[in-house]
Amino acid sequence: MAEADRVKGVNGKGQTPLPGSEAFALASPAGAESVGGVKTCRFAVALLGLTLAGSILAAAQPSQPSQPSLPPAPAVKVSEWHGYSRLDFEVAGRPCLLIVPKSPAPRNPWIWRTEFFEHEPQADLALLALGWHVAYMDARDMYGAPRAMVLFGQFYAHLVSRYELAKRVVLEGLSRGGLYAFNFAASHPTRVAALYLDGAVLDIKSWPGRRRDSKEWKECLEAYGLTEETLVGFKRNPIDRVPQVAGGKIPILAISGDADESVPFEENTALLEKRYKAQGGLIEVIVKPGGKHHPHSLKDPAPIVDFIIKHARF
Repeated sequence: MAEADRVKGVNGKGQTPLPGSEAFALASPAGAESVGGVKTCRFAVALLGLTLAGSILAAAQPSQPSQPSLPPAPAVKVSEWHGYSRLDFEVAGRPCLLIVPKSPAPRNPWIWRTEFFEHEPQADLALLALGWHVAYMDARDMYGAPRAMVLFGQFYAHLVSRYELAKRVVLEGLSRGGLYAFNFAASHPTRVAALYLDGAVLDIKSWPGRRRDSKEWKECLEAYGLTEETLVGFKRNPIDRVPQVAGGKIPILAISGDADESVPFEENTALLEKRYKAQGGLIEVIVKPGGKHHPHSLKDPAPIVDFIIKHARF
């Protein structure tokens, strides 16, 4: 099946658009017309004449360097996810996916799960039912570091150009996914419609840095190019980048248990709320009294969906 057939409905045109920076003008015949008798002969003679004339002109022109061919579209595997079409493909060598709604909403809005796709998908499913797309790129074990942001930039560009999704996206950061979501928003505030953070890590010193002997901490330091010595002057944590996100007027919904044993509420969500409000930013915090790190989301995702629909800035 051709890729254009696979993604019919993604952009409502039944074909896969080409990236603006890569698109070439393509000419196609208006359609063959049946002719007969003398008309057929005249048509053939005219066509032959045009062909010969074109050949003579082409021979008279100096040779031009050939145009580079358009990169082929990534191979797409189509399957089903909760009754919706699921498209699996690669961008920059990383596994990616896009869940397509049955009837896309105007402007093709989308929510991007930055980590742990499929975990507690209540809000994603509710938005799909409203015509939103759901996206995910596997950049695990990069902890929202700069090289992960490079990959995220490529994924964003691919979805906006080839699938014509909205130029602003709602980022959904669960747990360590908060590092990715907030850092992308701080780096690209004009590409973000809203942030939904859930038990989100916003300071690597809080997690995984609470356990300095852990595998995750070693991976995190390596991802950021840090050592225990250089960590002292590190100011690229999400919690340090609040001014950039607030300056972009990005609305934030944050959900957290106040007894989170893995990602302490006071060191992450509570501190974000204080700083974001001080910057004049819009933030709504839903606290789960006595809540631990799990489960994420809400059994009834209505408050999440309502916030996103009301405040997302497209």
